[in-house]
Amino acid sequence: THSNNLLNFMSKGEHKTVEAARPIAELFPEATVMFADIAGFTAWSSIREPQHVFMLLESIFQSFDGIAKSFGVFKVETVGDCYVACCGVPEPNEDHATVMAQFARECLRKFHLVVQDLELKLGPDTSDLAMRFGLNSGPVTAGVLRGERARFQLFGDTVNTAARMESTGARNRIHISEQTADLLKAHGRETWIKAREDAVQAKGKGTLKTFWLEEEAAPPRLWQENDDQHLGNASAPGPLAVNEDDGIDLGDHSTGSGYGEGMEEFHRLTAGTRLPPMEQAPGGPVLDRRTQRLVDWNTELLMQLLKQVVARRFAVSGRRTQPDALWEMAQNVGEGHMPVEEVVEIIQLPDFDERAIRQVDPDTVILSPEVAAQCRSYVGRLASMYRDNPFHNFEHASHVTMSVSKLLSRIVAPEINKDLLGEGAIQEMILHDHTYGITSDPLTQFSVVLSALIHDVDHRGVPNFLLVKEDESLAKKYISKSVAEQNSVDLAWKTLMLNEYGELRSCIFSDLTELRRFRALLINSVIATDIFDKEQGTMRKNRWAKAFSDEYKTTDRKDQHRRATIVIEHLIQASDVAHTMQHWHVYTKWNERLFQEMFESYLTGRSEKDPSAGWYQGELGFFDNYIIPLAKKLKNCGVFGVASDEYLNYAVENRREWADKGEEIVARMINKYGPNEGQFEDEMQQKLEI
Repeated sequence: THSNNLLNFMSKGEHKTVEAARPIAELFPEATVMFADIAGFTAWSSIREPQHVFMLLESIFQSFDGIAKSFGVFKVETVGDCYVACCGVPEPNEDHATVMAQFARECLRKFHLVVQDLELKLGPDTSDLAMRFGLNSGPVTAGVLRGERARFQLFGDTVNTAARMESTGARNRIHISEQTADLLKAHGRETWIKAREDAVQAKGKGTLKTFWLEEEAAPPRLWQENDDQHLGNASAPGPLAVNEDDGIDLGDHSTGSGYGEGMEEFHRLTAGTRLPPMEQAPGGPVLDRRTQRLVDWNTELLMQLLKQVVARRFAVSGRRTQPDALWEMAQNVGEGHMPVEEVVEIIQLPDFDERAIRQVDPDTVILSPEVAAQCRSYVGRLASMYRDNPFHNFEHASHVTMSVSKLLSRIVAPEINKDLLGEGAIQEMILHDHTYGITSDPLTQFSVVLSALIHDVDHRGVPNFLLVKEDESLAKKYISKSVAEQNSVDLAWKTLMLNEYGELRSCIFSDLTELRRFRALLINSVIATDIFDKEQGTMRKNRWAKAFSDEYKTTDRKDQHRRATIVIEHLIQASDVAHTMQHWHVYTKWNERLFQEMFESYLTGRSEKDPSAGWYQGELGFFDNYIIPLAKKLKNCGVFGVASDEYLNYAVENRREWADKGEEIVARMINKYGPNEGQFEDEMQQKLEI
């Protein structure tokens, strides 16, 4: 009866009321349990938007569900990023170990495909995630824990050991117990397993002998998605028009660049093969595989923002093209001035416009293949302009870009009483005012995201005070003020003004007002990342104090624009050091890279000061005097919602953990990057002996 009730609950989620007083449970003497956990998930999720986190989990676990159904495996539950399944429960299966081994193999294979497929949407390091699998076989107690939400549960030592197999396993490996290995051998599967060389220590069990389930070669990590699926529609007709489905088609598709066809042929020829370490996108520079993945993701992000820019522009003004004269103005803008001289206290954002509410869905906007190809080419060219520094490189710029995008997406509206206010325009106007106009202007958001991408172009791997000594011509050109940042702005701007990016520019700005706003946002944002310029820092502090003082905290448009300008500057400052306000593993990864960069400049004679001497205390001071106050400002400005709490909590926790572990970490880094490997450990050992 208990077995029938258990099966009934499994199939229908219910049980007979006549048995309600009796527990629904059963002992299954032969079963195999699997735990599967996403390695690196916690750190990965700390820099993602909530919907992206759930998109990843749903995609992975739904694919596992489909595999489980085909193999006759029962999914027990998911807890966070852990997937639990069993075979032999609730229906007995003599071959449970073999079935579960095959299931785990197929899940690992499918996992690689899923994260690779999601990489364009969720970021390049998505495919760097891994799975750890743990399997164990033996008797299992299974039953239903009844209550408000009845749940099927597994209990017993077999379950605990399976969890231990997962936690002591390795990335992209299937770790199995001796019990599971013996069953596989008994069924003629000895070639599937390999003994683990090192012993596993299990709490309450002592030393365990375990095995690896050998897996077939993993599929090549090759992006095989048709780029035009995401970046345009090669079959879309004619010049700019509103289609029957209210979509906007921008540009002339009749004279395609051949980009889409070339990429299709490229993917056809390389399908199922491993790529060489370098490749070249049509019309772009040669990039390594990881950088190309970064280019793909950044391009997709910018294209999505451009669709929003075009949708709003068309709704508000109906403007479709960029006058030729505007390009000439864009080429000459800033001529005779340094970027730092163009920094302003107030950038005027568009006022609220009710017409924007009725804009078409940006997802229906179709950008031409020319725009897509030019955007990809521009991002690729920017990537090639980054130097191979350990920290200030294109990967770091992409990380900052992702952080900016996350913060922009977390800007929240105030509480609106819908019973007292009308729908539509009034609510949109309140949102506009509450966020100082930032949420209402896609061009502002595009500009800030692009600023993050360009902010370290051509960075030389040393701070400004050393750069002015190394490059006198650059120091003279920018009068030794924010030299690296000004150089980045100029290089990125001049590249965008090249003849080959005409269609891309037409999407970004279509009149003089948009051009000026776009450039002002780029300059203010990039210059804001120079946090060591005392003059700029003082001016920025004064602007913040002024913007949020009671005197200027009004609904006046000028005061709103002042607040928007300073909030944007702090947004990109926070994003530039976002690793300090994210998961500990993210923080320590980038902290080590910055240490390596500065230590190498010392070892090569570029810097006279050994950064390792004060690195531990310097990080504590950085948290206390800059990071935590900056996180508090994000919270105090009132527009970032729970994201500001998240950043502040991570900053405080990372500071605490660095205080506890920082000295040991610095010692390891010195030993790793020092001129004589192991020298530091030898010296420490000698001191201990003395």
